[in-house]
Amino acid sequence: MTDFSLKDKVAVITGASRGIGECIAMTLAEYGAQCILVSRKIEGLEAVAQKITEKGGKAEAAACHTGDISQIESLIAMVKEKYGKLDILINNAATNPYFGEMINAEESHWDKIFDVNLKGPFFMIKQAASLMMEGGGAIVNVSSVNGVRPGPFQGIYSISKAAIISMTKAYAKELAPKNIRVNALLPGLTDTKFASALIHNEEVSKMILPLIPMGRFAQPSEMAGAVLYLVSDAASYTTGSCIVCDGGLLV
Repeated sequence: MTDFSLKDKVAVITGASRGIGECIAMTLAEYGAQCILVSRKIEGLEAVAQKITEKGGKAEAAACHTGDISQIESLIAMVKEKYGKLDILINNAATNPYFGEMINAEESHWDKIFDVNLKGPFFMIKQAASLMMEGGGAIVNVSSVNGVRPGPFQGIYSISKAAIISMTKAYAKELAPKNIRVNALLPGLTDTKFASALIHNEEVSKMILPLIPMGRFAQPSEMAGAVLYLVSDAASYTTGSCIVCDGGLLV
C-alpha cells in the first residue's frame, strides 16, 4: 500500500495563515506531521493552529517575514532547538503588490516581489537543508502556472515564479545526494484572498474561464493532495518535478 503517513515528521509551512498554505498545513497535520505555521503576522496563524489542534493534529504558530534573512535564521534555529530536526519545508509565502504593465512598475515593486517570492524561499532552503542533512527531507516550492505562461499585467510576479521553477531544479540536483528532495507545485488560478482581485472581477473572469478546460477556478484544498504526495514516502524517487494543478489551462 502507498504510504502517505507523515507521523513523527516536522514540517514548516510558510504563508500558512490562509488560502493554499492553510489547506496544506491542515492536510499535513491530518496525516500526522507536527506543523510549524509561518507568516509575517502571527494573528492569522493562531486561528489555523487552533483548527488543527481541535481536530487532533499538532501545530504551532511562528511569526517570520520570509523576505528577511535574519528572521529566517531565527525561525530555523527555533525549530532546531525545539525539535532537533526538520523533515518538510513548504515555501508557499508570496506577494504581488503590483498589477499593471512592467514598463510602469517601480523599483520598489520589483524588490518586494523578489524579496518574498524568490529570496525568501532560496534562503529558507539554504537554512533548512542544514537540518535535513542527517535524516533527509522533502521541500516543495509553490510556484504558479504564471511561471510557465506569464499572466497579463502580472509580469514581475510571473518572472519570480519562473525563477522558482529554475531554483527548484537547481536545488534538486544539488541536494539529491544529501537525501533531500526538492519539487514544485504550480497552481492555476485558485479562489483565495490573494487572487480575489482577478477571480471576483467579472471582466477578468469572463476572459480567463474559457481558457480553463475544466471551466472553473480551483479551490485551495485541491492543491493539498499534490503536496502530500510530494512530501510523503510515496514520492521517494521524485525530485526536480513540477506538478501542475490548473484544470487544464496549460494543456
